[in-house]
Amino acid sequence: MTDVVIRSVTLRKVDLPPKVVRTDAIQSFVTQETLLLTLHCSDGIDATGYAYTIGTGGTSVIALLHDHLAPRLIGRSPLDNEAIWKDLFYFTHATAVGAITSLALACVDTALWDWRARSQHLPLWRLLGGAQAQVPVYTTEGGWLQLSTTELVEQALQAQSQGFKGAKIKIGRPHVSEDVARLSAVRVAVGPSFDLMTDANQGFNRAEIVRRARAFDGLDLSWIEEPMPAEDVSGHRQLREQTPIPIAVGESMYHLSQFREYLEQSACSIVQPDVARIGGITPWIKVAHLAEGFDVPVCPHFLMELHVSLCAAVPNAAWVEYIPQLDDITTSRIVFKNGFAHAPNSAGLGIEWDWAAIGRRASIQQEIKKS
Repeated sequence: MTDVVIRSVTLRKVDLPPKVVRTDAIQSFVTQETLLLTLHCSDGIDATGYAYTIGTGGTSVIALLHDHLAPRLIGRSPLDNEAIWKDLFYFTHATAVGAITSLALACVDTALWDWRARSQHLPLWRLLGGAQAQVPVYTTEGGWLQLSTTELVEQALQAQSQGFKGAKIKIGRPHVSEDVARLSAVRVAVGPSFDLMTDANQGFNRAEIVRRARAFDGLDLSWIEEPMPAEDVSGHRQLREQTPIPIAVGESMYHLSQFREYLEQSACSIVQPDVARIGGITPWIKVAHLAEGFDVPVCPHFLMELHVSLCAAVPNAAWVEYIPQLDDITTSRIVFKNGFAHAPNSAGLGIEWDWAAIGRRASIQQEIKKS
């Protein structure tokens, strides 16, 4: 096994329009640029990793991979995922820490872990620890900011009837009374045993989020997600001191050290690492175990098709976020029963790619071989 090397790399970009309109306090989800990297290894295994954007930057990630990172993989052993991650991180040090570099690293790193799990004939979640075979699921697809209160209630009730254990509602309407009215209507409709999460998408300043958090008292919210810009660690710490509602952060953080700072300062109640934005599985697992040391749960952002396996691998993962992203280019589907996502049993990442569909949809396809 130690003689296995990476012989070539294929890069692809596939644009996937969202199935529903998705807006939040600061942006719209225009299209999912799905960035695929496949390692072709000397043992005959083709291992694929991926990342995504919500509409911008995909070609920049592909360019970084094509011009700088993928050529450095040729001839290396796919066993050395830690060494490769560190080498590529330092090679791109002038552009780190940031989204473009992290997304490129994630494409490489998730492919390396796909190879490792496939080579050992194990599902990823068992290779990484096998802590729990199922994880509770909440949905975000019915909670977007443009929806009316009536639509929010209808979709929350539908999610409840489908077995989801909770739903996320976007907040950030012009006046606090609007957010309160929307959340109150949903809470009355679904009752006390259904979890309600909220997401501000970094849309508030310190004073306004304190005001809104106080107005949300009595609604039994599971958390307020990204209440302020992610770089404002002290603001999040102050908010935690002024509200009993748990504070969740992480989707806009790109390195382990950023999570460490939040945890050391008790500035969050929940961490939400996004495996693509943090740079792959290697740093994601480190964040999860770091949070475990602070007795903080992990509730990752997006990418449910991969996060179900990562959540199953660690003991402190509390939720999987339900937002289908890959249905158009995969033949596998997440197994969802009685409000729980079940970890896949197939070897590798647990994602079965529909290569015919990918071939039809790919706007970029590039091959990198030994020169």
